[in-house]
Amino acid sequence: MRGAGARRWRGLIGMLGLGLITLSVISAPGRAEEMLYPLSVAVAGDDAVLVADRMLPGLLKLQAGKVEVFFQGKKTFRTPLNAVRAVAVASDGTVYAADSATRDVFKFVDGQPVPLTQGKIGIPVDIAFDPSGDLIVSDLETQRIWRVPVAGGEPQEVAQLAAPRGLFVDGTGRLWAVAAAGEQPLVRIAADGSIEPVVKERVFEFPHDVVVADDGTAYVSDNYARAVWKVAADGTATKWITGEPLKGPVGLAIRGGKVLIADPQAKAVWEADSEGKLTPLHPAAK
Repeated sequence: MRGAGARRWRGLIGMLGLGLITLSVISAPGRAEEMLYPLSVAVAGDDAVLVADRMLPGLLKLQAGKVEVFFQGKKTFRTPLNAVRAVAVASDGTVYAADSATRDVFKFVDGQPVPLTQGKIGIPVDIAFDPSGDLIVSDLETQRIWRVPVAGGEPQEVAQLAAPRGLFVDGTGRLWAVAAAGEQPLVRIAADGSIEPVVKERVFEFPHDVVVADDGTAYVSDNYARAVWKVAADGTATKWITGEPLKGPVGLAIRGGKVLIADPQAKAVWEADSEGKLTPLHPAAK
Protein backbone atom coordinates (compact mmCIF):
# COMPACT_ATOMS: atom_id res chain seq x y z
CA MET A 1 0.00 0.00 0.00
CA ARG A 2 1.42 3.36 -1.03
CA GLY A 3 0.60 7.03 -1.19
CA ALA A 4 -2.52 8.54 0.34
CA GLY A 5 -4.02 5.13 1.16
CA ALA A 6 -1.01 4.17 3.24
CA ARG A 7 -1.05 7.51 5.06
CA ARG A 8 -4.74 7.13 5.89
CA TRP A 9 -4.16 3.61 7.26
CA ARG A 10 -1.21 4.79 9.34
CA GLY A 11 -3.30 7.64 10.70
CA LEU A 12 -6.18 5.31 11.61
CA ILE A 13 -3.86 2.98 13.51
CA GLY A 14 -2.39 5.98 15.33
CA MET A 15 -5.82 7.38 16.20
CA LEU A 16 -6.68 4.12 17.92
CA GLY A 17 -3.53 4.32 20.01
CA LEU A 18 -1.90 1.30 18.33
CA GLY A 19 1.49 1.44 16.65
CA LEU A 20 1.99 -0.75 13.60
CA ILE A 21 4.55 -2.80 15.49
CA THR A 22 1.99 -3.88 18.08
CA LEU A 23 -0.25 -5.88 15.76
CA SER A 24 1.96 -8.94 16.01
CA VAL A 25 1.93 -8.97 19.82
CA ILE A 26 -1.72 -8.25 20.50
CA SER A 27 -2.23 -11.68 22.07
CA ALA A 28 1.08 -11.82 23.93
CA PRO A 29 0.67 -12.75 27.60
CA GLY A 30 1.47 -10.10 30.20
CA ARG A 31 3.73 -10.73 33.16
CA ALA A 32 4.00 -8.73 36.35
CA GLU A 33 7.69 -8.01 35.84
CA GLU A 34 7.32 -6.26 32.50
CA MET A 35 5.34 -3.72 30.54
CA LEU A 36 4.09 -4.55 27.05
CA TYR A 37 2.42 -1.37 25.74
CA PRO A 38 2.01 1.41 28.34
CA LEU A 39 -0.39 4.02 26.94
CA SER A 40 -1.33 6.10 29.98
CA VAL A 41 0.16 6.96 33.35
CA ALA A 42 -1.34 8.43 36.53
CA VAL A 43 0.02 9.40 39.93
CA ALA A 44 -1.37 7.47 42.88
CA GLY A 45 -0.67 7.72 46.61
CA ASP A 46 2.41 6.47 48.46
CA ASP A 47 4.68 7.51 45.57
CA ALA A 48 3.04 4.90 43.34
CA VAL A 49 2.26 5.27 39.65
CA LEU A 50 -0.49 3.46 37.77
CA VAL A 51 -0.03 2.49 34.14
CA ALA A 52 -2.65 1.49 31.57
CA ASP A 53 -1.04 -1.29 29.53
CA ARG A 54 -3.01 -1.96 26.35
CA MET A 55 -1.43 -5.35 25.71
CA LEU A 56 -1.49 -6.73 29.24
CA PRO A 57 -4.37 -5.87 29.09
CA GLY A 58 -5.05 -4.01 32.31
CA LEU A 59 -3.44 -1.77 34.88
CA LEU A 60 0.04 -1.99 36.39
CA LYS A 61 1.34 -0.39 39.58
CA LEU A 62 4.90 0.96 39.69
CA GLN A 63 6.42 1.61 43.08
CA ALA A 64 9.99 1.66 44.38
CA GLY A 65 11.31 0.40 41.06
CA LYS A 66 9.02 -2.62 41.04
CA VAL A 67 6.00 -3.38 38.88
CA GLU A 68 2.96 -5.46 39.80
CA VAL A 69 -0.45 -6.08 38.28
CA PHE A 70 -3.17 -3.82 39.73
CA PHE A 71 -5.89 -5.31 37.55
CA GLN A 72 -5.62 -8.03 34.93
CA GLY A 73 -8.18 -7.81 32.15
CA LYS A 74 -9.17 -10.69 29.91
CA LYS A 75 -8.24 -11.32 26.29
CA THR A 76 -11.96 -11.55 25.47
CA PHE A 77 -13.31 -8.55 23.58
CA ARG A 78 -16.02 -6.49 25.33
CA THR A 79 -14.78 -7.49 28.76
CA PRO A 80 -13.59 -4.78 31.19
CA LEU A 81 -10.22 -3.25 30.27
CA ASN A 82 -9.68 -5.58 27.31
CA ALA A 83 -8.75 -2.45 25.34
CA VAL A 84 -7.73 -0.10 28.13
CA ARG A 85 -6.63 3.32 26.90
CA ALA A 86 -6.32 5.57 29.94
CA VAL A 87 -6.00 5.53 33.71
CA ALA A 88 -6.66 8.38 36.16
CA VAL A 89 -6.61 8.74 39.93
CA ALA A 90 -8.97 11.14 41.71
CA SER A 91 -7.94 13.31 44.64
CA ASP A 92 -9.49 10.79 47.05
CA GLY A 93 -7.38 7.98 45.58
CA THR A 94 -10.15 6.34 43.55
CA VAL A 95 -8.87 4.76 40.34
CA TYR A 96 -10.68 5.15 37.00
CA ALA A 97 -9.92 3.60 33.62
CA ALA A 98 -11.18 4.18 30.08
CA ASP A 99 -11.76 1.15 27.86
CA SER A 100 -12.77 1.14 24.21
CA ALA A 101 -13.66 -2.59 24.14
CA THR A 102 -16.66 -1.92 26.38
CA ARG A 103 -17.14 1.72 25.29
CA ASP A 104 -17.10 2.76 28.92
CA VAL A 105 -15.26 4.29 31.83
CA PHE A 106 -14.77 2.20 34.97
CA LYS A 107 -14.50 3.13 38.62
CA PHE A 108 -12.56 0.71 40.80
CA VAL A 109 -14.39 -0.38 43.93
CA ASP A 110 -12.69 -2.94 46.20
CA GLY A 111 -10.25 -3.66 43.40
CA GLN A 112 -12.90 -4.38 40.77
CA PRO A 113 -14.03 -2.22 37.82
CA VAL A 114 -17.59 -0.86 37.91
CA PRO A 115 -18.96 0.65 34.64
CA LEU A 116 -20.18 4.22 34.88
CA THR A 117 -22.06 4.85 31.61
CA GLN A 118 -23.33 1.41 30.50
CA GLY A 119 -21.45 1.63 27.22
CA LYS A 120 -22.55 5.10 26.18
CA ILE A 121 -19.12 6.39 25.15
CA GLY A 122 -17.51 5.44 21.86
CA ILE A 123 -13.71 5.34 22.11
CA PRO A 124 -12.72 6.94 25.42
CA VAL A 125 -9.04 7.85 25.28
CA ASP A 126 -8.40 10.10 28.28
CA ILE A 127 -9.85 11.11 31.64
CA ALA A 128 -9.53 14.28 33.71
CA PHE A 129 -11.47 15.61 36.70
CA ASP A 130 -13.34 18.90 36.82
CA PRO A 131 -13.29 21.05 39.99
CA SER A 132 -16.48 19.35 41.25
CA GLY A 133 -14.86 15.92 40.98
CA ASP A 134 -16.85 14.69 37.97
CA LEU A 135 -14.99 12.97 35.16
CA ILE A 136 -14.15 14.67 31.85
CA VAL A 137 -13.68 12.09 29.08
CA SER A 138 -12.42 12.53 25.51
CA ASP A 139 -14.20 10.37 22.93
CA LEU A 140 -12.34 9.77 19.69
CA GLU A 141 -15.32 8.15 17.96
CA THR A 142 -17.95 10.85 18.49
CA GLN A 143 -15.40 13.72 18.37
CA ARG A 144 -16.73 14.99 21.68
CA ILE A 145 -15.65 15.65 25.22
CA TRP A 146 -18.09 14.38 27.84
CA ARG A 147 -18.76 14.99 31.51
CA VAL A 148 -19.51 11.79 33.42
CA PRO A 149 -20.92 12.04 36.96
CA VAL A 150 -18.56 10.52 39.50
CA ALA A 151 -21.41 8.26 40.62
CA GLY A 152 -22.09 7.20 37.02
CA GLY A 153 -24.95 7.99 34.68
CA GLU A 154 -25.69 9.63 31.36
CA PRO A 155 -22.66 11.41 29.81
CA GLN A 156 -23.25 15.08 29.09
CA GLU A 157 -21.54 16.93 26.28
CA VAL A 158 -18.90 19.49 27.22
CA ALA A 159 -17.62 20.38 23.75
CA GLN A 160 -17.07 19.12 20.20
CA LEU A 161 -13.47 18.82 19.07
CA ALA A 162 -11.84 17.12 16.09
CA ALA A 163 -10.00 13.96 17.22
CA PRO A 164 -9.87 14.84 20.93
CA ARG A 165 -7.17 13.02 22.88
CA GLY A 166 -5.31 14.20 26.00
CA LEU A 167 -7.09 16.21 28.69
CA PHE A 168 -5.82 18.16 31.71
CA VAL A 169 -7.49 20.42 34.26
CA ASP A 170 -5.03 22.96 35.65
CA GLY A 171 -4.87 24.50 39.10
CA THR A 172 -7.29 27.27 38.12
CA GLY A 173 -9.89 24.79 36.88
CA ARG A 174 -9.29 25.38 33.16
CA LEU A 175 -9.70 22.36 30.86
CA TRP A 176 -6.91 21.80 28.33
CA ALA A 177 -7.35 19.43 25.40
CA VAL A 178 -5.18 18.04 22.62
CA ALA A 179 -6.72 17.69 19.16
CA ALA A 180 -5.03 15.22 16.82
CA ALA A 181 -6.71 16.84 13.80
CA GLY A 182 -7.47 20.38 12.71
CA GLU A 183 -5.38 23.53 12.82
CA GLN A 184 -5.62 24.15 16.57
CA PRO A 185 -3.87 21.17 18.18
CA LEU A 186 -3.92 22.51 21.75
CA VAL A 187 -6.91 24.36 23.16
CA ARG A 188 -8.57 25.41 26.40
CA ILE A 189 -12.29 24.81 26.88
CA ALA A 190 -14.46 27.06 29.04
CA ALA A 191 -17.38 25.92 31.18
CA ASP A 192 -19.82 26.97 28.45
CA GLY A 193 -18.02 24.79 25.88
CA SER A 194 -16.35 27.66 24.03
CA ILE A 195 -12.90 26.82 22.70
CA GLU A 196 -9.84 29.04 23.05
CA PRO A 197 -6.85 28.04 20.89
CA VAL A 198 -3.48 27.91 22.63
CA VAL A 199 -1.32 26.53 19.82
CA LYS A 200 -2.83 27.95 16.64
CA GLU A 201 -0.98 26.03 13.94
CA ARG A 202 -0.14 22.41 13.27
CA VAL A 203 3.39 22.29 14.69
CA PHE A 204 3.03 18.82 16.22
CA GLU A 205 3.23 15.68 14.09
CA PHE A 206 0.81 13.52 16.10
CA PRO A 207 0.05 14.89 19.59
CA HIS A 208 -1.38 12.59 22.24
CA ASP A 209 -1.47 14.11 25.71
CA VAL A 210 -0.98 17.33 27.68
CA VAL A 211 -0.08 18.27 31.25
CA VAL A 212 0.31 21.76 32.68
CA ALA A 213 2.80 22.79 35.36
CA ASP A 214 2.01 25.19 38.18
CA ASP A 215 3.72 28.03 36.30
CA GLY A 216 1.35 27.59 33.33
CA THR A 217 3.84 25.84 31.04
CA ALA A 218 2.18 23.04 29.07
CA TYR A 219 3.87 19.85 27.90
CA VAL A 220 2.57 17.87 24.92
CA SER A 221 3.62 14.36 23.87
CA ASP A 222 4.16 13.79 20.15
CA ASN A 223 4.25 10.15 19.14
CA TYR A 224 5.41 10.52 15.53
CA ALA A 225 8.04 13.17 16.36
CA ARG A 226 9.37 11.00 19.23
CA ALA A 227 9.29 14.14 21.35
CA VAL A 228 7.73 16.04 24.21
CA TRP A 229 7.06 19.70 23.46
CA LYS A 230 7.05 22.63 25.86
CA VAL A 231 4.37 25.27 25.26
CA ALA A 232 4.82 28.76 26.71
CA ALA A 233 2.00 31.00 27.92
CA ASP A 234 1.89 32.78 24.54
CA GLY A 235 1.36 29.48 22.71
CA THR A 236 4.91 29.15 21.40
CA ALA A 237 5.81 25.46 21.16
CA THR A 238 9.39 24.16 21.20
CA LYS A 239 10.73 20.64 21.39
CA TRP A 240 11.80 19.97 24.97
CA ILE A 241 12.88 16.30 24.82
CA THR A 242 13.40 14.52 21.52
CA GLY A 243 14.91 11.30 20.21
CA GLU A 244 16.51 8.45 22.12
CA PRO A 245 15.68 6.99 24.55
CA LEU A 246 12.13 8.10 23.62
CA LYS A 247 10.67 6.00 20.82
CA GLY A 248 7.02 7.11 20.75
CA PRO A 249 5.79 9.00 23.83
CA VAL A 250 2.05 8.94 24.47
CA GLY A 251 0.67 9.33 28.01
CA LEU A 252 1.78 12.11 30.37
CA ALA A 253 1.31 12.92 34.05
CA ILE A 254 2.90 15.43 36.38
CA ARG A 255 4.30 14.74 39.84
CA GLY A 256 6.17 17.15 42.06
CA GLY A 257 7.16 19.38 39.16
CA LYS A 258 8.42 16.42 37.10
CA VAL A 259 6.76 15.02 33.99
CA LEU A 260 6.00 11.32 33.72
CA ILE A 261 6.00 9.86 30.21
CA ALA A 262 4.50 6.56 29.06
CA ASP A 263 6.25 5.27 25.94
CA PRO A 264 4.62 2.14 24.46
CA GLN A 265 7.25 1.58 21.79
CA ALA A 266 10.05 1.70 24.36
CA LYS A 267 7.93 -0.35 26.80
CA ALA A 268 8.89 2.14 29.49
CA VAL A 269 7.71 4.92 31.76
CA TRP A 270 10.12 7.80 32.24
CA GLU A 271 10.37 10.69 34.69
CA ALA A 272 11.70 13.97 33.26
CA ASP A 273 13.17 16.64 35.52
CA SER A 274 13.05 20.39 34.84
CA GLU A 275 16.05 20.12 32.52
CA GLY A 276 14.49 17.32 30.50
CA LYS A 277 16.75 14.61 31.90
CA LEU A 278 15.01 11.23 31.74
CA THR A 279 15.06 8.61 34.46
CA PRO A 280 13.24 5.30 33.88
CA LEU A 281 10.64 4.38 36.49
CA HIS A 282 10.76 0.97 34.89
CA PRO A 283 13.63 0.06 32.52
CA ALA A 284 12.98 -0.07 28.81
CA ALA A 285 13.05 -3.52 27.25
CA LYS A 286 16.42 -4.52 25.80
